[in-house]
Amino acid sequence: MRKPDPSAPTPMMQQYLALKSQHPNILLFYRMGDFYELFYDDAKKAARLLNITLTARGQSGGQPIPMAGVPFHSVETYLARLIKLGESVAICEQIGDPATSKGPVERKVVRVITPGTLTDTALLADKHEAVLLALSEQGKGRNALMGLAWMSVTQGLVQLAQCLPQELGAWLDRIGPSEVIYSAAASEGLENLLQQRKSSGTSHAALQTQPAWHFEAELGERGLKEHLQAASLQAWSADDLPAAHAASAALLHYAQHTQGRKLQHIQGIVVQRDDELLHLPATTQRNLELVQTLRGESSPTLFSLLDTCATSMGSRRLKSWLLMPRRDRQQAQARLDCIAQLRDEFAPLPLWERLQQALRQVADVERISARISLEQVRPRELVALRHTLRHAAELAQIALPADSPVQRLLRQLPPPPGVADLLQAAILDEPAVLIRDGGVMAAGFDAELDELRGIRDHCDDFLLALEGRERARTGIANLRVQYNKVHGFYIEVSQGQADKVPDDYRRRQTLKNAERFITPELKAFEDKALSAQERALAREKYLYAQLLTQLQPHIHALMQLAGALAELDVLCTLAERSLTLGWSAPQFSIEPCIDIEQGRHPVVEARLAETTQTPFIANDTRMGGRTRMQIITGPNMGGKSTYMRQVALIVLLASIGSHVPAAHCRLGPIDGIHTRIGAADDLANAQSTFMLEMTEAAQILHTATAHSLVLMDEIGRGTSTYDGLALAGSIATHLHDKTQAFTLFATHYFELTQLPASLPHAVNMHVTAAETGQRIVFLHELQPGPASRSYGIQVARLAGMPAALIHHARHTLERLQQQEQGHSPQADLFADAAQAGAVDGAPASVPSPQPASPAEPALQELADALARLDVDNLTPRAALDALYALQAMLPDAASAR
Repeated sequence: MRKPDPSAPTPMMQQYLALKSQHPNILLFYRMGDFYELFYDDAKKAARLLNITLTARGQSGGQPIPMAGVPFHSVETYLARLIKLGESVAICEQIGDPATSKGPVERKVVRVITPGTLTDTALLADKHEAVLLALSEQGKGRNALMGLAWMSVTQGLVQLAQCLPQELGAWLDRIGPSEVIYSAAASEGLENLLQQRKSSGTSHAALQTQPAWHFEAELGERGLKEHLQAASLQAWSADDLPAAHAASAALLHYAQHTQGRKLQHIQGIVVQRDDELLHLPATTQRNLELVQTLRGESSPTLFSLLDTCATSMGSRRLKSWLLMPRRDRQQAQARLDCIAQLRDEFAPLPLWERLQQALRQVADVERISARISLEQVRPRELVALRHTLRHAAELAQIALPADSPVQRLLRQLPPPPGVADLLQAAILDEPAVLIRDGGVMAAGFDAELDELRGIRDHCDDFLLALEGRERARTGIANLRVQYNKVHGFYIEVSQGQADKVPDDYRRRQTLKNAERFITPELKAFEDKALSAQERALAREKYLYAQLLTQLQPHIHALMQLAGALAELDVLCTLAERSLTLGWSAPQFSIEPCIDIEQGRHPVVEARLAETTQTPFIANDTRMGGRTRMQIITGPNMGGKSTYMRQVALIVLLASIGSHVPAAHCRLGPIDGIHTRIGAADDLANAQSTFMLEMTEAAQILHTATAHSLVLMDEIGRGTSTYDGLALAGSIATHLHDKTQAFTLFATHYFELTQLPASLPHAVNMHVTAAETGQRIVFLHELQPGPASRSYGIQVARLAGMPAALIHHARHTLERLQQQEQGHSPQADLFADAAQAGAVDGAPASVPSPQPASPAEPALQELADALARLDVDNLTPRAALDALYALQAMLPDAASAR
């Protein structure tokens, strides 16, 4: 007989290796008893990432097998940490019966968890969507086209888009995917773009490659038709998007593969077109602090100020409105009409308040519905869904005029018939957390389950009744019915009474002083009782699976209900915010304009009210056909950046259909908001502050249009004075003459205040400050005309600079100003380039630095020494010595005088 090879893998390890070969690039959690185990490189990686113990199990090829594991009951904690690190995990469960299995119990990968396909409530934040994005490439050169398809697995919506390769970065910023899948045969350009964004921190999305054959346009189109049960995609305007169809093929395949089943809850397509959305580049989202502060925190932001939503669905919907507003005003106006009704209806509470109170009782129907579709829903989520359906039915009964905006939403709230009753009949009011624990299905729902539970729960009652009957039948007064784990149930009779035992008793065990018997009735009960718990649990699992099957036809209706509840929640929130914060409804105009009266920065105003109770200083903005650019000057800390940002935020809020922080707002067509604010090195990509500044400015100049709002803050300060001044002036001129965008241009280059003299649609504005002695008070008021000075030294003093340094700087400033007055008047740096003989819009003339006289270094040294003197603490003798020392430092020419 041939001896087994000791180096060959065991049957269990053979099973593991076969499963691992199907998922070579992700961690495999292999269920063994009460643990999920990892082996080989997976074990080493998990031990490092999770800080768990690395051990060894047996040998393979003469070497110990590295092993690490996590308890099954706390696996979600470890999964959350891995997902946060961008890892993916395949969950392998036992699907065979250990009692009947020969060799290793049959196992199967039941689900793959990736950053873009999260559905578990323990892994996914309530207000965050995990977005999976697929990218495809079609054509080359001028015919190159990118296809995009993305979705959140917890939503029933696939979104499609097509763009040029150079536009892909903007789309990635807009979508913000958690995971990106693309072809293993992708171009070098696409690969470099994705890797560069990840390494620079621009994107934290996990990247996954898939076989090229997954990206087939015909396959994608057919898959979408099957999901929608439609013969054509024309109804969704998605029939002529081959690149997007190719991406959708990979998207659907990947999502279904990770979830282990078809995505039944996908019931819609939305085609996103670049010319339909307001352009909000990543820099704009960051600089305006829409959902994240500049420090990367979640508060205080515009989203955190607005988000008083009653449901998680509403919060997610509000965030999507903020990040993907539409240019079309019809949608925004419809939302404003709803908000107006929510604010005005009283009976006895305002309508928004009545609805919001009811919405606070509503569960996350969107995610629960998706998890029902994926058969991952938990029992308590079904109980929450049952309560929500009851509340939705009550909301739908609110009486409003039939043609009113809110009534159109309420008409979508009636729940699918029969679902609430089914859940009421099937699920206990307080079920166990997981179906595997039992105690989920309601009494009376299934007769077989009730019987098994009765046996389990009333075992003692049966035994006592049997004991009484048998004593009466046999006349044996000391007969007892008992149980132990070794012999099961038995009837015990003392040796002295053994002759009274009936013929149907069968001896089970003989003891010194007693005999133990079993009867057919007791044997039948034993068979039921010993397996009742296991059979009851199996029956519950079966019934629960059947219940989820019964709910599948209602997924579409539940997803529609979720959408209506989420939208209603956001509108109630915007109504409440408008009243609480004192905002007004914007008006839309077909003529280009940004007309804001008493505008405020919403987040800064709220922070001031919360911390100092200081009122926010409101300012007007008047821009239209005659005024398209404001050159804004004034001191640091005077409020220039706050003013610019508040204009952008008011425009954005109006575009999503919200009231705005202003007394009055009239807004013309806007296609994008572009910002260049702040300075920071991009060290990861070897970009200096100035290079980053110029790169972002160039993107704005190439992208902005006459319908864009552009914010430029201190452009040109990253290089020498004259270079920066020349570039800033040229950029402002280009935005005015060629782009013709609405532009707020803040600067400390006072030379730029000359621009309105030659640019007919530009005006000078400044933020005001008052100086009392050596102190400065910022008034934060915007007024016409240029600022008189920048107050930089006063701001430095407020920042806590040493007094000697401030004294020295003040004297240096005075000396420089005197030298400037000695020169000829400043030449017009922004005269016509042809007239000045300049090239490419450079300054017409730049004053040449005057040659330094021999006395200037000595005078500078004298001034420095004088500034260092601590005059208040000098003794008379020390003052005299210092005076002689200063006199000795004078150059001969000065001494002669």
